[in-house]
Amino acid sequence: MDSDVKTGIIKTKYPVVLVHGAGIRDTFFLRSFGKIDKELRKLGYDVTVADTDAFGTVESNAEMLRPQILKLIEDRGSEQVNIIAHSKGGLDSRYMVERYEMGDKVASLTTLCTPHKGSPIASEILNSPERVLDFLAFFINLYYRIFGDKHPDCLTVCEQLKRTGYGEEAAVSIPGVYCQSFSSTVKQDAEKNDFVMRIPLHFSRYFEKNTETDGLVPRDSTIFGIYRGDCLNGSVSHSEIIDFMTGREVKEKVHAFYAALVDELAKMGF
Repeated sequence: MDSDVKTGIIKTKYPVVLVHGAGIRDTFFLRSFGKIDKELRKLGYDVTVADTDAFGTVESNAEMLRPQILKLIEDRGSEQVNIIAHSKGGLDSRYMVERYEMGDKVASLTTLCTPHKGSPIASEILNSPERVLDFLAFFINLYYRIFGDKHPDCLTVCEQLKRTGYGEEAAVSIPGVYCQSFSSTVKQDAEKNDFVMRIPLHFSRYFEKNTETDGLVPRDSTIFGIYRGDCLNGSVSHSEIIDFMTGREVKEKVHAFYAALVDELAKMGF
């Protein structure tokens, strides 16, 4: 997507809801979408960040997301919303729309780096000894419960994210909802600059050789609805696309991408 276009101040017809992925949520010191929502509001868009668990299951988070969407629609006097979801947030959102018959409440669903066909990292984690997994899961769930998760269940989440998991027929769309998807890719000449994704990136390439990846999700797994390709032409990782620990140059490009994306939705009548 060309994020260098000059965006206007056309407001979307419907409010925009940002839905985060696994392992991250808004806390008093961490923002799940960095300053992206703030920058979009500066441009005049109505943007809300959904409050779901960092390690809630797809079903649990969908149940949490549904009343938030309905309340936002009521508060704004709107008919629908636009959802932009990152990573597992795309699975949560898709499940909510499909299983809770929310298609008439969602005008568009855009998924970014969402593992519709799973992630090799999740699959390999599940190959660890059961006792090790149970031990780690106990402390991970406890940690996230302390920081606000209501129903953390990291083992089930890992099961849902494995390579053969939810969404094998991911290229399909949802009737009545404009569905599009984007991927991102870490280029080999830039991977040394990405501290967060450096280790999972090497594992991803080891498990699935010659596969383009953002560090956690292979490109082919991100395809859903209308596949738009990579968010940006340059190197952008799974974490950088949500403005997490990004350098200034990448941060500016990421912010420009979201601005162009929402501007495009507005011009499409959403």
